[in-house]
Amino acid sequence: MIFLLLRILYSTLLLVLTPLLLLYLLLRSRKDKAYRLRFAERFAVWLPAVSARGGIVVHTVSVGEFNAAKPLIKHLLQQYPQLPLTLTCTTPTASDAVVKFQHEQQQLGRQLTHCYLPFDYPMLMRRWLKRLQPQLLLILETELWPNLLANCKALAIPTLVVNARLSARSAKGYRRFSALTKPMLQQISQILTQDTASAKRFRALGANNVAVAGNIKFELDIPVGSRQLAQALQPVVDGRVVWVAGSTHAGEDELLIQSYQTLKTQFPQLLLILVPRHPERFDAVAQLLTQHKLTFVRRSSGALPDATTAIWLADSMGELLSWYQLASFVFIGGSLIERGGHNPLEAMAFGKAVLAGPHVFNFQQVFNQLGKQQAYIAVSDAASLAAAIQQLIQQPEFAQQLGDKGLSLYHKQQGAIARIMLQAEALLPLAQMDIARFAGSTAWFDPAFFPQFEPGYFEPAFWQQQGLVTGHSSGRNTVWFIQHQGKQMVLRHYYRGGLVGKLNKDIFWPEPLLLSRAMAEFRLLCQMWRWGLPVPRPCAAHYQRRNFGYSADILIERIDGAIDLAQLLLQQALTSEQWQQVGGMIARFHRHGVFHSDLNCHNILLAADGQFWLIDFDKCDVRPSGSWQQQNLERLLRSLEKERRLHGGFQWQPEQWQALLQGYQQQFNG
Repeated sequence: MIFLLLRILYSTLLLVLTPLLLLYLLLRSRKDKAYRLRFAERFAVWLPAVSARGGIVVHTVSVGEFNAAKPLIKHLLQQYPQLPLTLTCTTPTASDAVVKFQHEQQQLGRQLTHCYLPFDYPMLMRRWLKRLQPQLLLILETELWPNLLANCKALAIPTLVVNARLSARSAKGYRRFSALTKPMLQQISQILTQDTASAKRFRALGANNVAVAGNIKFELDIPVGSRQLAQALQPVVDGRVVWVAGSTHAGEDELLIQSYQTLKTQFPQLLLILVPRHPERFDAVAQLLTQHKLTFVRRSSGALPDATTAIWLADSMGELLSWYQLASFVFIGGSLIERGGHNPLEAMAFGKAVLAGPHVFNFQQVFNQLGKQQAYIAVSDAASLAAAIQQLIQQPEFAQQLGDKGLSLYHKQQGAIARIMLQAEALLPLAQMDIARFAGSTAWFDPAFFPQFEPGYFEPAFWQQQGLVTGHSSGRNTVWFIQHQGKQMVLRHYYRGGLVGKLNKDIFWPEPLLLSRAMAEFRLLCQMWRWGLPVPRPCAAHYQRRNFGYSADILIERIDGAIDLAQLLLQQALTSEQWQQVGGMIARFHRHGVFHSDLNCHNILLAADGQFWLIDFDKCDVRPSGSWQQQNLERLLRSLEKERRLHGGFQWQPEQWQALLQGYQQQFNG
């Protein structure tokens, strides 16, 4: 309740500050007009095409996060080619990079959707998410918005935060607003961090599902164009010692220029390639170079440096990797001032010697590892920077050793993407299913069962007309047995129970698609089937909109020769070993966190091959371990006792329960 009130307060504050937000964008647009464009996307007036629905959404904030995520995105495209992929961001520079990548992938026959992530207003987020209905939202690093995550939770959309990094300073800020941030973090399905320190901080803040996957930036995607540009520019810098200062900031450029001026007389062959972090500073840095009377050329002018050029001002976007390839050594910007430093991994990937200032808390873990290997040079000011560069110029073999150590560390730390893909797979149980949409209805189906899907598959009359109904069960609700292309299936319509069911037979209150009865059960069955649990194979699920709600159906594969435990025990007793098998089977479900809302002897089947199965997962879910596991067992015990009271020939005795518990404990603790 407190979290809801704080979200309302947060949303109200966001609404009140909207004029300031617009003013900020307009001010930014004075230097980059893209900031005043595409407002319809930011306010969810323009929505992605319906064809983007039901897939994966990957959100990156800026161009740095997007570039780091490209290898991961390519893996998603390769592993899930049937799923729509939507890439979102918040900055124009990132958008430009996404659009370029989008065109590259389209040439390979891969379709992507791109748009800005809407501002975090609750109704806008809900409208946007209901339009896309993604199976998974994957967020890079810590771009966490309360209304985005709350709406994902409400709409049953799994959220996966990857490459998450949380500094001690950021954790302190989160802790100040723990009443808002703790519930927000607990709504995330899984957080995969770069390092153990970040994982500990997330757990301390209350996050539930946290694991260390590593840093995806150790698996750099080097575009072909970047290599081609570096090769084209290499002759321009031949014979020069190339010092690249990447992603520099105001207050830092002055120190770099001071260091260069200390060195230029002794080393006239030294060329400084200065790469400011933000494009709005390009002109200011050019003025600074003019004031210091340094000869320089601007990349944007198209002019190339000659032997007398002191500095090459890289006032261009998206070319940092090319500059690093040309470097003799690299200074990491944002580290001589209290900015926290930028990513050293790109320089390490090319085997370049790395220099950095004292402020590297944004990438503390990486610099700690570099420090342990004595694989970079730490400097504190302009004088120490100049001295370090002098050493690298005079001892090129030392510079090479530093670069080799950094490259070796870079290779050893790889593997994060593989770990992320495993977790994404766990959160995408419907990934191998196809979607069919008809008038007012949506169906998920297994293409192995239905290469071509028909809307009539959920109607008993459709199968009856073709003579494919092999029987039916007339309990409280009718279940139809169907034969289709050599496969046996069960068709079940969802009915309401209790007093409400007498008045309203099968229309349920409106719910998001993934929370609807059939879709929720179908998704859980898909997950359990992939885990190898003994459940019926899911074939298809159906959501049909009605005037004031929806109706639902599910198709599952029929288990050959199966009989439920209640009927079986009227005919014969189970051996002690069989009761242990039943207990072991239940423990397998509990170890995966599967809560069965109605665990009774009618929902446990024994198949012709002697294997026990569990069925009927309507209103069931996956949850953390807790008292519900014991309550599940007690529910089964009560059902056995009830059947024994009702039927004199029911062949179960209370002492046999110990055999079941023995099998349960052996499997659960094994």
